Amino acid sequence: MIEFLTAGESHGRCLIGILEGIPSGLMVIENDINKELIRRQKGFGRGSRMEIEEDKVEILSGVRWGKTLGSPIAILIQNKDWLNWEKTMSVSTDHSGSSSPITRPRPGHADLSGVIKYGHKDIRDVLERSSARETAMRVALGAIAKKLLAEFGIRIISHVIEIGGVKADITNGLSLEEIEKNAEASDVRCADSKATKRMIQKIKEIMDKGDSLGGIIEIIASRPPVGLGSYVQWNKRIDARLTKAIMSIQAIKGVEIGLGFQMADKYGSEVHDQIYYDGSRFYRKTNRGGGIEGGMTNGEDIILRAVMKPIPTLRKPLKSVDFITKETFEATYERSDVCAVSSAGVVCEAMVALELANAITEKFGEDSLEEMKRNYKGYIEYVKSL
Repeated sequence: MIEFLTAGESHGRCLIGILEGIPSGLMVIENDINKELIRRQKGFGRGSRMEIEEDKVEILSGVRWGKTLGSPIAILIQNKDWLNWEKTMSVSTDHSGSSSPITRPRPGHADLSGVIKYGHKDIRDVLERSSARETAMRVALGAIAKKLLAEFGIRIISHVIEIGGVKADITNGLSLEEIEKNAEASDVRCADSKATKRMIQKIKEIMDKGDSLGGIIEIIASRPPVGLGSYVQWNKRIDARLTKAIMSIQAIKGVEIGLGFQMADKYGSEVHDQIYYDGSRFYRKTNRGGGIEGGMTNGEDIILRAVMKPIPTLRKPLKSVDFITKETFEATYERSDVCAVSSAGVVCEAMVALELANAITEKFGEDSLEEMKRNYKGYIEYVKSL
């Protein structure tokens, strides 16, 4: 079973991640992880911090001579901006009170609920950990999960299909490779070049107004084997696990699978994917169910879409109330993005990768990659023999 933990604050010394359950024998090098971190930092509409940070990982344990050992993998990402926050975010009592407390909660953030829940008197104690800066470590750990999935022919991509009401045309029959290539070449990670231009223009307009934009991301996991997940218990269902993983990402407010909410106004005959047999395998001509039936993968591509709300930190701040004095104020502005939908897609990929890697180790074992491949090969041969 694959599990992970992250630690660290947005302006603290570093981010730390621990990933457990990766089998031995998987080739993992730091540069592979760094490539994914670079993807997360790109995107038109990102904030000024992306100009400061140049995220790079340091693998601390669990890897020897480029290959995993089967033991927990520990990873570190230094925060370059720490140099400007050493006293404010110091762990030492020597620097207590070196910065004034923040007492004005920002709408849409964890600020108010966080200080109430944990009994804090300074909102910085909440916002430093609730910040999406933490997702840099998720992307790093997800990069390792992607490496594992690739050993079994599973690839995960994402692309932006809507920003601020500007929709991409995704009915033009592009292959998975074409979608990935076009998205990676786009400043907003959209596979439709015409929509890319309109999205950028929309972001510029909103940027001038001091506001922010959200959007929709599509995530595709190609060629998973039949039978990941299970119907036997609620928490084993792969659709539940994947949607939970994506919903855990900051600012994600909704997830759908396959046709998703479009199913509400369609007939059953328009929704369900008919099953065929070509003499050697079962298959479906459509994929309206998004590759999942009965809580399990059915062998078709997994297709998910995630809705990201507009970033709640605004240069044109919303009204709030000081939680100490109860006076009305305009919410505090912390350096932020105008639109981070493109980056959220990379985080979604990481979370899907981690959950699918968890499911595939459950199915085929987690001690060594060699053993997993033997088990996988036997299972695929069994499926083909049906």
